[in-house]
Amino acid sequence: MSEENITRIHMYDKEYILIGTAHISKNSAEQVKEVIEREQPDSVCIELDKGRYESITEGNKWKDMDIFKVIKEKKATLLLMNLAISSFQNRMAKQFGIKAGQEMIQGIESAKETGAKLVLADRNIQITFSRIWRGLGFKGKAMLLSQVFAGIFSNETITEEELEKMKNQDSIDSILNDFTEVFPQLKVPLIDERDQYLTEKIKNAPGEKVVAVLGAAHVPGIKREFEKKHDLKKLTEVPPKSKAPKVIGWMIPVAILVLIVLTFLMNPTAGVQQTISWALWNGGLAALGAAIAFGHPLTILTAFIAAPFTSLSPLLAVGWIAGFVQAFIKRPNVRDFENLSEDVFTLKGFWNNKVTRILLIIVLSNLGSSLGTFIGGADVIRLFIDHL
Repeated sequence: MSEENITRIHMYDKEYILIGTAHISKNSAEQVKEVIEREQPDSVCIELDKGRYESITEGNKWKDMDIFKVIKEKKATLLLMNLAISSFQNRMAKQFGIKAGQEMIQGIESAKETGAKLVLADRNIQITFSRIWRGLGFKGKAMLLSQVFAGIFSNETITEEELEKMKNQDSIDSILNDFTEVFPQLKVPLIDERDQYLTEKIKNAPGEKVVAVLGAAHVPGIKREFEKKHDLKKLTEVPPKSKAPKVIGWMIPVAILVLIVLTFLMNPTAGVQQTISWALWNGGLAALGAAIAFGHPLTILTAFIAAPFTSLSPLLAVGWIAGFVQAFIKRPNVRDFENLSEDVFTLKGFWNNKVTRILLIIVLSNLGSSLGTFIGGADVIRLFIDHL
């Protein structure tokens, strides 16, 4: 059998066989099956975490999701990105008539058939996204979301040649490749840290012969990291939030309120203008975000009313309030959760499904309110200076 895409490492009196795969390649799945059956390893490592493994083996448990809990725990953006990336991968798989992650499914099945120990070797995807998210400012977060969705909802089909090129990228990096060129620091949590995590899990897999099923993009990094020791605990920590955004988050509303009060003392008419400008920019852009997500009229009105106040408190976000209102008015039913895996294929499905619509309302309302804070705040400062 051809040794193409196979790397062998002998270390610690063990043999490690790394299979570099494409996440949407039928040939990769066939190669995984052939290698495991031939090598009869003691362990099979796959590039999945517990959550993605359960999704593959037990089906999507969307119907068990508590949308109110998602909002309360501030996980709406992470969940939306998870669904978006799943949409991208599934769309490619559907085009080529295969199942997304088929090579990982084959690794699971072959491990069972040969009696090998199955090792879930990848880091939790939410930790990866959290570490990425903490490294971005407002502009970076907005660009990241737009980059992800632009790739997902493109109508372009993928050629066989492009599919071959994607064997050198993993399913997440294939979407964010251009973005990591603009923000090269994101390569660390997205690729480098996962290379280190995967390496340590593979090295610690039980038995004398270990087969690892990996996205081909990770194989070079894992080879470089193999002789090094890595701290899994450190790699799974979510970095504490910087104090600077919190300080700035309190300074901006305090400064806005002080300027409005001072302007009122100097010129009440100008103070009223400031207040109106602040309310219209914040409320208007937050409501626009909710409207773009096709929120219920009461949700849009809630975003408009709440945004001028939530923008003055770092402890609140208009998206959470608007999301709760939408969830109460248009509460998702079991069918919405069950249809998620299909609805995220298309732009229309993303906007029509009640679950993803709530997530979009949260994200877009927050983005609108943040933009309104900058524009409205600038206008408050302008009116203050004009009436000095």
